[in-house]
Amino acid sequence: MAPVTAPADTMTRHEWAAEVRRLARERDAVILAHNYQRPEIQDVADHTGDSLALSRLAASVEASTIVFCGVHFMAETAKILSPEKTVLLPEPEAGCSLADTITADDVRAWRAEHPDAVVVAYVNTTAAVKAETDICCTSSNAADVIRSIPEDREILFLPDQFLGAHVKRVTGRDNIHVWMGECHVHAGIDGATLRERVAAEPGAELYVHPECGCATSALYLVGSGAVPQERVKVLSTGGMLSAAESTTAGKVLIATETGMLHQLRAANSTTVFEPVNPRAECHYMKMITAEKLLGALRAGTTEITVDAATASKARRSVERMVEIGSPSRGGE
Repeated sequence: MAPVTAPADTMTRHEWAAEVRRLARERDAVILAHNYQRPEIQDVADHTGDSLALSRLAASVEASTIVFCGVHFMAETAKILSPEKTVLLPEPEAGCSLADTITADDVRAWRAEHPDAVVVAYVNTTAAVKAETDICCTSSNAADVIRSIPEDREILFLPDQFLGAHVKRVTGRDNIHVWMGECHVHAGIDGATLRERVAAEPGAELYVHPECGCATSALYLVGSGAVPQERVKVLSTGGMLSAAESTTAGKVLIATETGMLHQLRAANSTTVFEPVNPRAECHYMKMITAEKLLGALRAGTTEITVDAATASKARRSVERMVEIGSPSRGGE
């Protein structure tokens, strides 16, 4: 897990947090932070959550400025949903390896091969890609989005192959074509590593994010009887937080980006939460430091814009996503 950064050479962490809150009030800003952000960023944010929860908040907050502590596609999504607001991303280079696996041209070419298909895009995509799709989803409502589409309609699901495989399993739909993209962090949490950790911790529960390369292995362990079904849960990060609050397990192994551990440990201090792969860290998410958040509030950097034509087309897909499924709490 990334070390906690010192807020500033001349500030204590408490002083830094107080200054961040003061500047946010002065700028009429709300601070949104994804669950994979550094602990101090999560702690100072007005709201910490997964992609769906933060998208819903971005569409409804009253503040005139949204400071998005996440990655570029998330700030773009906030701007799409709230075009009248100023959206700031404290580190403009905070990208996403999954979003980079597909372009708008790719979507147009794929759609041309399947002209009658419904195109479903995971929210981890650029605004330009969202503009070429029919509906977006997050890991917490992907299955609900698929179920909202008539069963006789062909579906193109992009760009994450592991989430695509997961929704095919849970919905039983065999007319879903899946783009072969992946998040480099989640793909690195592989089946071999999972099996080793489960063997070493036979009494632990297991929470697996559906973007993980080990999701299929987790279900195989259940199917083979190696792990009881009730001990394995495939969950979004918001779902992990809800499950963590109610579990009585002594230990839970977590298969997702390590930033999630901060929220889980805060939610339940009696259970030990450990990563399946302690090296599963997104360097893009960790680019937003205490200093960069402070700098964004002081100088208004970096403002995220989306051209009007792209935003208008993308907004339809994103708004449909926000409307479907149960609200994702607290916690992609």
